[in-house]
Amino acid sequence: MINRFKKNVRVTKDVAWLIPGLNVKRWLFLIFLGSVLMILGLLIIFDIRPIYQIMELIRKAALILPTEILAFATIFIGAIIFFSGWKKTTLSIMDIDSSKSGKSLLEKLYRRNKLNKGAKIVAIGGGTGLSMLLRGIKKYTNNITAVVTVGDDGGSSGRLREDMGILPPGDIRNCIAALADDDNLITELFQYRFKKGEGLEGHSFGNLFLTALCAITGNMVKAVKESSNVLNIRGVVLPATLDDMKLAAEYIDGTIIKGESNIPEEHKQIKRLFTEPAHCRALPEVLEAIAHADLIILGPGSLYTSVIPNLLVEDITDAIAKSTAKKIYVCNIMTQPGETDNYSVASHVNALLSHAKGKKIIDAVLVNNSLPDNISEGYAKSGSIPVRLDMENIAPIGVEIVSQKLIQENKQGLVRHSSNRVARAVYYWYRKTVSKKSEIK
Repeated sequence: MINRFKKNVRVTKDVAWLIPGLNVKRWLFLIFLGSVLMILGLLIIFDIRPIYQIMELIRKAALILPTEILAFATIFIGAIIFFSGWKKTTLSIMDIDSSKSGKSLLEKLYRRNKLNKGAKIVAIGGGTGLSMLLRGIKKYTNNITAVVTVGDDGGSSGRLREDMGILPPGDIRNCIAALADDDNLITELFQYRFKKGEGLEGHSFGNLFLTALCAITGNMVKAVKESSNVLNIRGVVLPATLDDMKLAAEYIDGTIIKGESNIPEEHKQIKRLFTEPAHCRALPEVLEAIAHADLIILGPGSLYTSVIPNLLVEDITDAIAKSTAKKIYVCNIMTQPGETDNYSVASHVNALLSHAKGKKIIDAVLVNNSLPDNISEGYAKSGSIPVRLDMENIAPIGVEIVSQKLIQENKQGLVRHSSNRVARAVYYWYRKTVSKKSEIK
């Protein structure tokens, strides 16, 4: 953006304020026009003669210098004085300290306006996968809606859900922290977990914060909106439903287990996932965001306990199917013991389509094509293996394969998504498909 601009054209920082996209020049003109009118009004009130004296001075100067040179010199000097004064005044009022972020007001203003014009993206999921994606995708647009599953019933979220009768705040908290401007500080604060204290031990600050706001505002949606305003997040975080949705799984042997936290513990192959109540109502704001989206992203995250639960809200699945947005699923890199044992990429995609009742909810699947040489032995011990890309089974489904290196480097051999790489791959695919569509037209 600004840095790229500087590489192509050498300009001073002051002149850079006038580059396109900042939405500054129009306000400068209004300030200038207003200043001129106020000065003329004051001269008329006190004594109109100074105007004639100034004009007389200009007339004498014009006899010595060419009119064009005199006019441009006057305008240039006046503009420098005016612009310098305006900038210094604005910076003094705003009292902006850019030393912490390393970005000047100019860079922040340019970035904000560019991101405000970015694609409308709806990211659907839960757990750490969704928050990871949001940290990367917020670098491309501010028009983000994170749709979060509310089936969690374990840990701090489960306790608060049981004791306070609220939607589980854990995944919502993670997404708010991920979309915050100062995500490092906010994440540290929101993720802080009390290690002692009667009633506090095990709870995170963010969960308690959202619970308190929920009690004050009346429901979780209002609580999330208020907390988002306080934390100045880029985008919107919404629960998939306000209903008290609880997950249950039926395994291929016919047994049924209820409760999200209990589902992976059976270590059996899951036949289907369902909810109680059976028909949960989608949040209207979620359906509206999907209807106006340019890009819809599913995953990554636990297939049966983070991604698919959102599709069990039938209105959401229908809205995705009807949407003209580009749709992509970010597949997990490793299988998850108890949920996706021995699953391939096609197995993940088929599970999504099955729970969507065959509706067209994805155009492409993003897969990782690189693994570390020193992959941790801990994965094999837990039964987790790399998700195999079975092209022969994907082709009949009619889903495009997008293969990229998605992992972040580490010395421990741990396989983790890189938020920057995932976001870059998703956004590049989106821009490419949009360009192809334009060419066809």
